[in-house]
Amino acid sequence: MRVSDGRLPSFMLESFYGIIIRLAAKGAMPKDTNDVLEDGRMSDLYREILIQRKTPIGNKILKGVLIGLTVFLIIAGILLHPIIMLVGVAVGLASWFFAIPKLEVEYEYLYVNGELDIDAIYSKQKRKRIASYDMQELEILAPEKSHALDCYKNQQETKVKDFTSGDLDAKAYILVMNKENKREMVKVELDDVILNDIRRIAPRKVNLL
Repeated sequence: MRVSDGRLPSFMLESFYGIIIRLAAKGAMPKDTNDVLEDGRMSDLYREILIQRKTPIGNKILKGVLIGLTVFLIIAGILLHPIIMLVGVAVGLASWFFAIPKLEVEYEYLYVNGELDIDAIYSKQKRKRIASYDMQELEILAPEKSHALDCYKNQQETKVKDFTSGDLDAKAYILVMNKENKREMVKVELDDVILNDIRRIAPRKVNLL
């Protein structure tokens, strides 16, 4: 897990400008990423966390198969028939632009004032917004192994989404969200700054034991 030091790469500028616009619309432009009000409450919190997803062994095998198949078809086309080579080129292009980039993924959490946006970054090149959550829709936040989550597990109507590194040693939390009367269990790796802010927003819904 890597937390931003405030310097944004060029491919993050679009998201940053979007956040600035959102904050300006609320009439509260922050002077810092973690301002504190006179009464001690946090104000205008901006936080980025980058999670490197461990590449599953199946994805590594699939990548090797696609590359091997492409090379085989091109060589076969050279030796046997040009059409086979064209098929190999088509397979290679499709794999390079559509399949292989999605085999390696990072998750970027962007937390601003109780709103959590999650982007997927494929092969450190392509970015896609895959989820957004408002902490006003939070039912409960707890560590993934907490008994406070027992009543939510194994419910067929509940969607489970995993935006973690897949590292068994990393500390993951579950956000149980109620979006438009549809429940989701969202698995994420949050730091203490974000956890404390969510607890400030919804103290009765945060169980860190």
